[in-house]
Amino acid sequence: MSGALTGKSAEAGGAQDDAIAYRVDRVGVRLPAAVSSRPVLRDVTFDVARGEIVGVVGRSGTGKTTLLRLLAGLLGASAGTVTLDGVPIEGPPATVAMVFQDYHNALLPWRTVARNVAIGLEHRIGQEERCRRVEQALRMVDLQDRGADYPWRLSGGMAQRVQIARALALEADVLLMDEPFGALDAMTKASLQDVLLGVHRATGATIVFVTHDVDEAIYLSDRVLVLAGTPGTISATVPTGLPTRRDQLTTRELPCYLQVRHALGQALRAGDDGG
Repeated sequence: MSGALTGKSAEAGGAQDDAIAYRVDRVGVRLPAAVSSRPVLRDVTFDVARGEIVGVVGRSGTGKTTLLRLLAGLLGASAGTVTLDGVPIEGPPATVAMVFQDYHNALLPWRTVARNVAIGLEHRIGQEERCRRVEQALRMVDLQDRGADYPWRLSGGMAQRVQIARALALEADVLLMDEPFGALDAMTKASLQDVLLGVHRATGATIVFVTHDVDEAIYLSDRVLVLAGTPGTISATVPTGLPTRRDQLTTRELPCYLQVRHALGQALRAGDDGG
């Protein structure tokens, strides 16, 4: 795959400043440890274009979740800068929503599905607008008939759809997702991957997600970033070159899909070897 694999200064190819959502410039993160502090990320640089889907892969301990928390404004950088739409991130931006892996604990069991989706809207907008957004979000994840149910009545896949719907109801410009489908079985995971792509087509949101599943990263992403080392740094970026409309069978058989898979395998192996 000629030219697809580049170094850690990889950026959203050719994008102009007004097309950039995130700009991460030479960022380092140190977290408190027993004695002093521990470096988790080092010299991380990349851009994310508006409307782009970017997957982040890497071995455990390379700082993937830390990077996502940085983008969410839940954590500050020890060095370098992180901006969203040209503005430095100094706390959780109002235009960003986050979806976690632990979907059951993320939902309140005493609230119905609809009231779980509405949590972020309460005391912010009127009831009529709130109901409209909740109904629209549930329709987008195909749960329009489950609004009166409680989370304990839902399957794992449905519970994760509720989390996604809650993020959609906020009408956020950016979705950040931490291993969103990692705890689900293969068939449910594939179904929700297609739901996410449908949401992206409908909303045009910028999406950054972390996963340990290389195939998931390829199937969902416009570009895949590889975090390697301790502390973690961007060792490679691989554009997928996949069509906008994707299919779980035919897309995974495309030559470009297989080429990207090979490139990512090489990058992850190089990271294991310290390269």
